[in-house]
Amino acid sequence: MSSDAPQPPAPTPQELKGAVKAFKKKLKLTRLDDQSGIGVGPMSSGRESGIVGIAPPDKYPQSVWDELERQGKLKKIEHGLYEMVQQPQGPKR
Repeated sequence: MSSDAPQPPAPTPQELKGAVKAFKKKLKLTRLDDQSGIGVGPMSSGRESGIVGIAPPDKYPQSVWDELERQGKLKKIEHGLYEMVQQPQGPKR
């Protein structure tokens, strides 16, 4: 079974780096928005956000998110939502 449709070009390292940066920024802003929601008193210290995954920014094509998932930087959780994968930290010197 062959497909006549051309394959999209592989994402460049710069494109992948930009996508990760955009994903982290969107995740951070989504969490901050969730933490500052109604119901938290103005004198309280707020609450921890329960948001772990988001829909990736539309600025990048699906092939970029698929490649980041293949590389182990993102994990697809459900219905087009992704979460960041915690990268193991090396030993501190």
